[in-house]
Amino acid sequence: MVYVDEVDVDQEGIAEMMLDENAIAQVARPGTSLKLPVTGHVGGPSPAVRPVTQSGRPVTGFVRPSTQSSRPGTMEQAIRTPRTSHTARPVTSASGRYVRLGTASMLTNPEGPFINISRLNLAKYAQKPNLAKALFEYIFHHENDVKNALDLAALATEHSQFKDWWWKVQLGKCYYRLGLYREAEKQFKSALKHQDMIDIFLFLAKVYIRLDQPITALQLFKQGLDRFPGEVSLLCGIARIYEEMNDFPSASEYYKDVLKQDNTNVEAIACIGSNYFYSDQPETALRFYRRLLQMGVYNCQLYNNLGLCCFYAQQYDLTLSSFERALSLSENEEETADVWYNLGHVAVGIGDLNLAYQCFKLALANNNDHAEAYNNLAVLEMRKNHVEQARALLQTASSLAPHMYEPHFNFAALSDQVGDLQSSYVAAQKAQAAFPEHVNSKQLIQQLKLHFAAL
Repeated sequence: MVYVDEVDVDQEGIAEMMLDENAIAQVARPGTSLKLPVTGHVGGPSPAVRPVTQSGRPVTGFVRPSTQSSRPGTMEQAIRTPRTSHTARPVTSASGRYVRLGTASMLTNPEGPFINISRLNLAKYAQKPNLAKALFEYIFHHENDVKNALDLAALATEHSQFKDWWWKVQLGKCYYRLGLYREAEKQFKSALKHQDMIDIFLFLAKVYIRLDQPITALQLFKQGLDRFPGEVSLLCGIARIYEEMNDFPSASEYYKDVLKQDNTNVEAIACIGSNYFYSDQPETALRFYRRLLQMGVYNCQLYNNLGLCCFYAQQYDLTLSSFERALSLSENEEETADVWYNLGHVAVGIGDLNLAYQCFKLALANNNDHAEAYNNLAVLEMRKNHVEQARALLQTASSLAPHMYEPHFNFAALSDQVGDLQSSYVAAQKAQAAFPEHVNSKQLIQQLKLHFAAL
C-alpha cells in the first residue's frame, strides 16, 4: 500500500543538473543525445504547428518527469525551466524526493525512532537473508538512508557469494541514487546474467538515459522485448525515447503496440491523440480523447483538449461546453489560465476580437508568466495601433520564453514597421535561432540586409 515504484519516479532537481560531474560528449552526433535540442524534424510537425519546450523538444501529450525540459545552461534558466506544464523545478537534491509514507508503527515517536540504524550490527544481519531484505527495505525506503543501505547490500552480496541477483539490483539502486551511474550499470548488468527481470531492464535503461545514451537504452529495451515479448513497460520506454528524439512516427507505432497489449493505457492513448491533433487530424484525436473520457478520466486537461479538438473539427456546439467543464474542474490558477488562453484562440477563430482580448487578459490574471498570452495580446494591440503597449508585451513574452520564435518575430516585424531597423534585425535573428526553417524570419532578415547594404 505504501510502496512507490522506483522505476518511474525520476526527475532531476537543480542540484543534479548543475552539479553533475559525469562527463558526456559536448558535441554529440545528431540523433544520439537527449541533452541537445533536435533541429531536424524526423517526420514530426515543425514548431510552427507544435509548441516546443525550453530545450527545443515538442510538447508531449502526457506529462512525465523530465518530459518538459532537458539540461539547462545556466542556474537562472534551470530555476525557470518548468518540470510539468507549469511548476518550477524543485531546488532539491535526489534525496528530497524519495519520501515514502510510513505505516503507523514506523512513524517517529517521542521515545525515539522505530529502529536506531546507527546501533545496528549490519554484518550480523547480512547473514540472515530474509531479515536482511526486510531491514534493507526499511532503511532504503522509509529512512531514506542510502549510505547504510549500500553497506548492508554490499555485506549481504558478499555473504551470498555474489550469486543473489536481488542484492545486486539493490546495490545498483543505491549507486544510482548516489549518482554513481557506471557502478550502478555494472551491478544491473551482473544481475541480468543471473536472472532475467523486467525491472532490471528498466533500471538499466534509466542509467543509460541519465548518461545521455538513448541509442543504448533503445537497444536494451529491444533486447528485453526479445525475452519478454509484448511487455507494456518496455514498449512504453521505447516510445518515450523516440518521442524525446522527435521521431513521432516511430513513437506512435510503439504506443499503438502498447494499446494492443493494454487498451486502457492512458499514456499511450493521450500521446497518440496529441500526435493526431498536431498532424492536423482533430477528428481522429477526438476519438482518442473520448476514449479516455469513457475510461473514467475526468479532469481539466482532458476537457481542455476535447474543447480544442471539437473547435478544429468544427463541432462548435460542443466546444464551449467542454471549456466550461474544464474551467469548473481546474485545480489551480495555471490550469485556469491555459483554458482561458485556448478560449481566446477560439474567439480569434470566430472573429470576436473583443472576447479574445478579454480571454487573454483573464489568462494573464490567473498566470502572470503566460508568455503565449502576452504574445497574442500584443498582436491584438498592434491591430488597434497601440504600438508601445504591443512592444512592451512582446518584450515580456520573449524574456519569459526565449525558446519561442513567435514573440521574437512579431517584435522584429513591429520594429521594422516603426523604423527601428537595428532592434528588428536582432529580434529576427533570435527568431531564426529558435526556429531555423521559419520562412518569414529569413525574408525579413534578407530585407534588412538589403536596407543596411543601401545605407
